[in-house]
Amino acid sequence: MENFVAILVYLVIGACLRRMPQFPNETGIVLNQYVLFVALPAVVLLKIPQLVFSTDLLLPALIPWVLLLLVVGLVLLAGKVFNWSKNTIAALLVVLPLGNTSFLGFPMVEAFFGSHALPLAIIYDQAGSFVALATYATILAAVFNPAAAKPTFKSMAIKVITFPSFIALVIALLVKGNSYPTIATSILESLSATLVPVIMVAVGFQFQLRLESHEVKPLLFALPIKLLVMPLIAYGIVLQFDVPKVLMQVVVFEAAMPVMISAGAIAIGANLAPRMTSALVALGLVVSFVTLPLWYWVLSNI
Repeated sequence: MENFVAILVYLVIGACLRRMPQFPNETGIVLNQYVLFVALPAVVLLKIPQLVFSTDLLLPALIPWVLLLLVVGLVLLAGKVFNWSKNTIAALLVVLPLGNTSFLGFPMVEAFFGSHALPLAIIYDQAGSFVALATYATILAAVFNPAAAKPTFKSMAIKVITFPSFIALVIALLVKGNSYPTIATSILESLSATLVPVIMVAVGFQFQLRLESHEVKPLLFALPIKLLVMPLIAYGIVLQFDVPKVLMQVVVFEAAMPVMISAGAIAIGANLAPRMTSALVALGLVVSFVTLPLWYWVLSNI
């Protein structure tokens, strides 16, 4: 709980910095880029070589894709039943299946389950959420945004293989079984330690909540799907397999993360219900600080 309180403090610091003239509007973006290009790759390089590979690791890699398919079906069904606009349905299709499994997921997993659980969260994010962001979300945003260039297989492949944490993942797999030099380990540990405070300050700095009355229904549909239904489905799937408890906990916990900020940015950039999308990202983040501790309590007592 001390780590959880620290995360809340980082969020408050970020929100306070937003109100200070010394910090420009781009501060949150710059902090995000630091995490993407420095802190997150350092965590991957440090933690992945410690991972003991087994067939169990297929679950955190595949479950995000199973959840994506199920959520797409739910969104299409709800859109037809409630007669939502094409724009609203497209926004939900882009953002709802994808959780904030790295920026929020990594620090939350570390805070509640310890650093030894981080490699499992990395597998869930890199093999699931990130690849889905680079392919599925990008394609949908381009399809529903006439102004966007249509993605090609080559452009998507380049986006994936040039992403810093993916490059770090490949390097980490290549050096698995070998030890880093002492100085390299020390540098990676110090850089990894910046992941949680920097990204949570960035999230606090970028936090906004805008809600329009006509967008209440899709928002109220999306929040419980993301924060309650998806982790319940993940739990039901994991129960069918004999896996270590920590793997079950991490998979369900990652499935319980709120909407991915990057997916929200893609949807907003494609002009897909931007007010509802920003409200879903912001409100989901706030509510998750209640639901995630509840999920931790449930997962620790089953």
